[in-house]
Amino acid sequence: MTLLRTTALAGVFALGATAAFADAQRYVLDASHSQIVFSYDHLGYSTTYGMFSGFEGEILFDAEDPAASSVSVSMPVRSMITGWEERFTHFMTDEFFGADDDEDMVSFTSTAIEVTGEDTALITGDLTLNGVTKSVVLDAKLNQTGMHPMAQKEWAGFDATTTLLRSDYNVGAFAPFVSDEVEVLISIEAMLAD
Repeated sequence: MTLLRTTALAGVFALGATAAFADAQRYVLDASHSQIVFSYDHLGYSTTYGMFSGFEGEILFDAEDPAASSVSVSMPVRSMITGWEERFTHFMTDEFFGADDDEDMVSFTSTAIEVTGEDTALITGDLTLNGVTKSVVLDAKLNQTGMHPMAQKEWAGFDATTTLLRSDYNVGAFAPFVSDEVEVLISIEAMLAD
């Protein structure tokens, strides 16, 4: 539930105008192949899933110095997909997100990247959801970079995971019966900007 908004990362990310960005290349998200899936325990009976898709964002990717890279993503809360219209309607009420229109956004802006392996990193950033901004850490993996065989341009793919607490963002209704913890799985593709 909370993931809905937490995952919806918005805001344009800037690590600052440093020399490290001189070699960074700007990638924009491929909205058709980028998803944020969230899940939570429902009363111990099931795991309920939801998703955000079609959102916008950009990555400043420095292949020589990945720690100097940055990422920003944003999406309207109302772009959430729950698979059941009544659940979506409930999530948009004041009991949860109170999202009346597409002006209510979820955003994520990276603030630091710690490289942990050849293709892994911990990405720390500010997640703004439901009017609350908190620092979160994404456990990220670079899947691959290279020439997209159909688009004929440079492409990159990443996966990441994190766990959020709904109560941190004032959407903790029915906890602990409906789990406060929300598992988030992010998978994105991005193309080199023109």
